[in-house]
Amino acid sequence: MADTRATTQTGEPASRPRTSSWKYIGPGIVVAATGVGAGDLVATLIAGSTFGYTLMWAAVIGCVVKISLAEAAGRWHLATGRTLFDGWRSLGPWTTVYFAIYVVVWGFLYGATAMSSSALPVVALFPDGPGLKFWAIVTGLTGLVFVWFNRYAVFERVMTVLIGIMFVVVVYVAIRVAPDAGAAFAGLLPVLPDGSLLYTLGLIGGVGGTITMAAYGYWVNAKGWSNTSWMKVMRLDNRVAYITTGIFVVAMLVVGAELLHASRTALASGDRGLIDLGMVLEDRFGAGTAKLFLVGFFAASFSSLIGVWHGVSLMFADFVERFRAPAAPGEEHAGPAVADRQQRSLPFRAYLLWLTFPPMALLWLDRPFGLVIAYGVLGAFFMPFLALTLIWLLNSSRTPREWRNGRVSNGMLALSGLLFVVLCVQQVRDLPW
Repeated sequence: MADTRATTQTGEPASRPRTSSWKYIGPGIVVAATGVGAGDLVATLIAGSTFGYTLMWAAVIGCVVKISLAEAAGRWHLATGRTLFDGWRSLGPWTTVYFAIYVVVWGFLYGATAMSSSALPVVALFPDGPGLKFWAIVTGLTGLVFVWFNRYAVFERVMTVLIGIMFVVVVYVAIRVAPDAGAAFAGLLPVLPDGSLLYTLGLIGGVGGTITMAAYGYWVNAKGWSNTSWMKVMRLDNRVAYITTGIFVVAMLVVGAELLHASRTALASGDRGLIDLGMVLEDRFGAGTAKLFLVGFFAASFSSLIGVWHGVSLMFADFVERFRAPAAPGEEHAGPAVADRQQRSLPFRAYLLWLTFPPMALLWLDRPFGLVIAYGVLGAFFMPFLALTLIWLLNSSRTPREWRNGRVSNGMLALSGLLFVVLCVQQVRDLPW
């Protein structure tokens, strides 16, 4: 276990708390930008268009759930000096088997999805140019080159710019549609209209709820935060990130409620629903607002792409490193030096290539039935896996006593675990068996 009483290079006690400051904000913004993809925004829009402001309360609860999950992942890294995969491995070989299958199948199918999602708004912005497949390949290669040649610091700055564009555009559109403040506040009262259960669960569990939440601790280490002295900073960073995510969700609910609910306009499922919304915005507010929205759509999609290209590749590099040779007692498990080494490693770059090139075949072919089933099942089970293993790790002797879960943390993680189990069952039931 890492010695939190060690000294830093300047001779200060490493356990001395840093002052929480806005200048440190970074990893949380990265995880929020990565987790909020185009599909999540469409799902939120549809919830708003179907039920108006009624499910606003679910968006708020979802924000709190994500804060709890990401805080737990970050706390594990800082309190123990070990990576999350190192912790998973201590729970038994079943975690290694699960993650190995998951990361290969999920990465193959997600790569094609992310490239297509990023290409859609580009095609809409330049309708007379090349088609979807061309732009999908261009965005995938751009993400590959960017992550391959840049370390975390540059990656974080670009992600901050993308989330800034995303934030400004979404909030601007929400203001343009003139939200009903009274109805929005009334929506904070928990109510379940008929037929809204799945939409409610999706709002609480869906936006920002992906494997990238597990990557948060890795980005914390890559930032240079490596011990408990950064705990307050990490918690501020995490709260800012998911409050920002909550504002996205609320803004998209407003757009769905005001722009689509009253006119009963239906959107296409998946990412193409945002193209439909662009057309609605053009009819009501003009081409300028529609194009601005498409730029925000691209920022949301491309930030998710490069976030996964970086974060999940970092997790894969750690997985390979721990699988080959578990860290010996006293050896550094996690921290900025480890993260920097892993970003330059062969496994990191091999997974980058896996995310980019094999999935391009799916741009021409329908997804094979077996892969769709495997992707759906593994994806559905990941968030319950994350929530329940964090409860296990953070209540055991693997975590120093002062940083173990309290009642609130256990309650929130248990609530999120139960929520994700319900969502998991529903997702598996909805698969094309």
